[in-house]
Amino acid sequence: ATNVAETSLTVPGIRYVIDPGLARISRYSFRSRVQQLPIEPVSRASADQRKGRCGRISDGVCFRLYSEEDYDSRPEFTDPEIMRTNLASVILQMLQLKLGDIQRFPFVERPDRKQINDGFALLYELGAVDGQRQITRLGKQLARFPVDLRFARMLVAAGQLGCLHEIIVITSALTVQDPRDRPFDHQQAADEAHQQYRDERSDFLALTNLWKIYEELRQSLKAGQLRKYCRQNFLSFMRMREWREMHRQLLLICREMGLKENQGPADYGVIHRALLAGLLGQVAVRNGEHEYQGARNRKTFIFPGSSQFKRKPAWIVSAEVVETSRLFARTVAEIDSRWIEPLAGHLVRRTWHDPVFDEKLGQVMAREEVTLYGIVIVRHRMVDFSTVNEMEARELFIQQGLVEGRLKTRLKFYQHNHRLIRDIEQLESKTRRRDLLVESRALYEFYDQHLPATVSSEIGLRAYVNESKANAARLELTREELMRREAQLSESLYPDRLNVGNASLPLHYKFEPGTSDDGISVDIPLVMLGQVPASQLDWIVPGLLREKCLALIKSLPKSLRKHFVPAPETVEKALLDFDYDGRELVDAFADRLFRLSGTRVSASDFQLGNIEDYLALNIRVLDERGRLVASGRDIRVLRESLGQEVSEHLASRKPHPLERQGLTDWDFGALPDSVEVREGPVNVKLYPALVDDGTTVSINLCENQRQARLLSEKGLLRLLLIRLADQRRFLEKNIPNFETFSLYYATRGTRAALIENLVRAVFRFTLVEGKPEVRNTGEFEARLEKRGELFERMEQVARIVASVLQQTMAIEGQLRENDFEPAASDIRRQLDRLLPADFPESVPFEWLRHYPRYFRAIHHRIERLPGYLDRDSQLIDIIRPLELRYETVEESERERLTRFRWMLEEFRISLFAQSIGTHLPVSEKRLEKEWREVMGLRQ
Repeated sequence: ATNVAETSLTVPGIRYVIDPGLARISRYSFRSRVQQLPIEPVSRASADQRKGRCGRISDGVCFRLYSEEDYDSRPEFTDPEIMRTNLASVILQMLQLKLGDIQRFPFVERPDRKQINDGFALLYELGAVDGQRQITRLGKQLARFPVDLRFARMLVAAGQLGCLHEIIVITSALTVQDPRDRPFDHQQAADEAHQQYRDERSDFLALTNLWKIYEELRQSLKAGQLRKYCRQNFLSFMRMREWREMHRQLLLICREMGLKENQGPADYGVIHRALLAGLLGQVAVRNGEHEYQGARNRKTFIFPGSSQFKRKPAWIVSAEVVETSRLFARTVAEIDSRWIEPLAGHLVRRTWHDPVFDEKLGQVMAREEVTLYGIVIVRHRMVDFSTVNEMEARELFIQQGLVEGRLKTRLKFYQHNHRLIRDIEQLESKTRRRDLLVESRALYEFYDQHLPATVSSEIGLRAYVNESKANAARLELTREELMRREAQLSESLYPDRLNVGNASLPLHYKFEPGTSDDGISVDIPLVMLGQVPASQLDWIVPGLLREKCLALIKSLPKSLRKHFVPAPETVEKALLDFDYDGRELVDAFADRLFRLSGTRVSASDFQLGNIEDYLALNIRVLDERGRLVASGRDIRVLRESLGQEVSEHLASRKPHPLERQGLTDWDFGALPDSVEVREGPVNVKLYPALVDDGTTVSINLCENQRQARLLSEKGLLRLLLIRLADQRRFLEKNIPNFETFSLYYATRGTRAALIENLVRAVFRFTLVEGKPEVRNTGEFEARLEKRGELFERMEQVARIVASVLQQTMAIEGQLRENDFEPAASDIRRQLDRLLPADFPESVPFEWLRHYPRYFRAIHHRIERLPGYLDRDSQLIDIIRPLELRYETVEESERERLTRFRWMLEEFRISLFAQSIGTHLPVSEKRLEKEWREVMGLRQ
């Protein structure tokens, strides 16, 4: 039952043979190009050979483990080896010996035609034959080696690459039986012993490591010691000798052929490129946890005994692929996929897809995919498509580069044509029609007609244009050739810039319905966001004003819209002498419609949500480098969302020469009304402001003039307090009747806070409030000359504050003693508004003078409350919504509503204490009008 039974040896003492009827027979599959070792039934001749191993000296017995019918059904003889092996070596020798066409050679048993074709395919892979199946010079070299042709190809490549020393060692080892023993009962010990030769990346280099160690020992040890070393390290001494002999023979042949050994050690990449030259069909790429995709879509697995079994590199090459229980790659090494293509240029298949014009390179590029036997070795490599398909590359160059304007070049004809096209597209965007520029097909046909067939890139185009002036002139288009019909637009109707103050903001026209920037876009620098009036943006441009007004009329409810029919005629009449007057368009247009028809229309009647987006300017906010920060159609929303960014930008930008810090006196000369700085594409006007930093003053630049004025008032007050420190201290110590009325303030704040607020209020009322802005040293010094008025003003303020605080305490006592809800809560809210934390500093002196009247009105209201609660509640319902409107406005916006705020106090007198009388005419309608006028001009 052993291999002895397959030999012709006579072994004495054998009396019995057990024949299972099976054998592992080597077969080569020309379809998958895999050497297989399947277990299959033996032939009758092989079975008889086995039976003959017993009874050679005397009678014996053969036990066959299969039936006689099975025996009779088997083929008479085993297939000859020429029918189950690769014929590449045979074919090459026949070509070398010039034995004629192998298809006609009189073989005893002719191999299958597919086997012959497979042999030629391997020879072509190795470069031994050309496309006409003629032997090449390399093929003649390979025919001289007495080894597998793959190994011969490695040796030739090694001689060229400078790693012949290592490759001879490897190929000679692969030619003989592996000298490393692995006995069944000592497998672990053998593996541990062989570990010393192991290489982490390559099983091939493990052979060179073994050779190096063995050769060093061979030089220093005696034969017996060497045999002992082999026995201890599980090496076959006889196979090692066979290996050395094969190495010697190959070395002599290489020297005869002029292949020189390298003196120094070769690196990993060189060695494995030489191996790849003979093993291109053994390349595989990882396609799962343990699975690899080999040539011709074979599923391959690394043999478990390989050093690469656990590492699982991405790309491998193996010395052989053998099919047993599964397809195993044996003697495996990690490789770089970039090594494959230069060696397999005659085998790879190249496909190209997604050709597109590359703006940077100025030519049409395509993604190239390179495959070897179905394995993708190069993915998505960009290559010049003109070398693949010059005609299609030229078409794409003309269409995408020239017609679509993606070519980046300074050629004069191209710049001329592009400028004309851009001007015509601008006209189309302004008129919102796509019927001026000729179709792209016409442009394509123009360039296709005038460009030579060889021009498919910017380099080729430049060469053609530089040949002669006539070539360049031939490629220039005229306005008449580009336009379907003539069109002229007035600059006044469709301006390219919007003038806001001293700044000129660029406008961009775009006609692409459905996109976020369809219509007209205006570029506004970030720091200028607070300076552009929303009302001015609402008027869009004169060329679209008629269309927007028509859309406004169509958005009205039907009950109002019927008064303005026909709408186009109404708009024509309304637009006569109708220009921007500081109001928003909806307010101005509503007023104009009322004047034309007598029908009352308010801005809130227009359903702005029904207006197309392109009829409102798209606001693009840019930073100092011209990069987009945010965009939208409502500047108010942008201001609210970008307020913090504006402040951070102003704080982080490079300081202006005017800006200073730590000031304690006006020693910086004149303070200009404004300065201009460059922000992106425009010059932006910023406004210097004196900023109160607590103990000192600084000069900062603000984007908003109103903000700068408010800050400067506080900064000027701080400078005055610093300069007039003596007067300040005197006032703090000489407040009339302070010890008396300060007691009334105990429930609202500290004594020190009241002194601070009183002194600051007196300074502000006397030297700042209601006076022209201070802009230079002279004006500042002149303001200081009014210091004598401080003491008189202090008497006035102290008298009012004393009276107010005393009355406040009395009012609060009355409210505690009586149940006057909800009137009591309303009065307490009023007291909190009249007496804020910084009272009296934050109250304008103009209105502080009226405080005694306000408090008399409160007393009068309380006296009437016992029999007047129901009516009082009704009056609260009238005043409370107006107060809530004011309270919901941001703190920064309330300065503009100062008059509205004090009109509310006067309105309270008209509601709750008419007998006392108001300072000015006031009513609910007047308050509404005041609110609309102020908020209508909101910037």
